[in-house]
Amino acid sequence: MNMISYKNIAIISVLAAGISACASDGSISRAGTGAAVGAVAGAVLGHQVDHDKGRYVGAVAGALAGSAVGKYMDDQQRELEAQLRREQAAQEIQISRLANNTLKLDLDSEVSFDIDSSRINRGFYTSLNKVASVLADYPQTVVHIIGHTDSTGSDSYNQQLSVQRASSVKRYLTRQGVNEPRTRTEGRGESVPVASNATEDGRSRNRRVEIFLKPIVEGREAAAYNSPV
Repeated sequence: MNMISYKNIAIISVLAAGISACASDGSISRAGTGAAVGAVAGAVLGHQVDHDKGRYVGAVAGALAGSAVGKYMDDQQRELEAQLRREQAAQEIQISRLANNTLKLDLDSEVSFDIDSSRINRGFYTSLNKVASVLADYPQTVVHIIGHTDSTGSDSYNQQLSVQRASSVKRYLTRQGVNEPRTRTEGRGESVPVASNATEDGRSRNRRVEIFLKPIVEGREAAAYNSPV
């Protein structure tokens, strides 16, 4: 079946109306209403799968035609760079373009987390708010959040910490309006260093959280949900 059923549309409409009604008496914020309606729609639309063809039908935010992907990601990159000028200058967040039109944001864990903690520093909230604002405006991407650590401590501890940090970033972004069904988290522990763990500078670079933004391309929707690394 290549069309979303009227039944599912009716379900979304009814639930969205109920959520909006709650907002009218002040029990839920306007931003919360948008996030909740998006989550309802994503939960229903994101599970319309054509099992014969192995593709998503009506993915969370629809899909981009192949010819439109480059411009869509160009625009998103420009917006991120404009919003995050201060963070880039301070090397707190770095933005790069990878193959297949994937965008990558490197978050410096020295400013985003305390050592041995998965709680986001309050001083980093403003930066993540900027990221969330742009992601909410570009919903036709899947957001992959991957945590990494240095080699200090045991493998199992580092793996757990990397997962917890990725999850913390996901929770924060979704609270700021990023639709939860389009997010994925992973922890890689100490297994993917980008520098030597023999020096403090190297260990500092290895303690990081990465956000990958993969476009949802028409006909290849499922690929956007595959791990980027």
